[in-house]
Amino acid sequence: MRVDSIINKNFHIINVNDTIDKALELMHDLNINGMPVVDDSETLVGMIVKADIYRFMIHPGHYVSCPVEWVMSKSVILSQSDEDIITVAKRLRKNDIVAMPVVNNDKIVGVITIDDILDYFLGKNEDNDD
Repeated sequence: MRVDSIINKNFHIINVNDTIDKALELMHDLNINGMPVVDDSETLVGMIVKADIYRFMIHPGHYVSCPVEWVMSKSVILSQSDEDIITVAKRLRKNDIVAMPVVNNDKIVGVITIDDILDYFLGKNEDNDD
């Protein structure tokens, strides 16, 4: 099965110039741990997660008013929309991440999480409940 059949297409992005405070507020309000970061032309340029923000904030001189760009991961691990779910699950596990953007022709079309994959397999096997 292709990953685009289970991705969350109702995803949220944040601009590279937005503040860390805005990122934390969005993540709290949306009950998510991270989100793709885009530039002004909505091109994917990074990924930001709560854990990275908290590590950043430990250091003196780092404030929530700093831009997302200072904290985001610039090497984004992503999935193509037509990839197999197992392939994507292995990539998440290998890289020890819980979510990744899904792209089609370099445009973000969704986000896939460990939870999405787990829900897929649990739903697929719900007839086998103990």
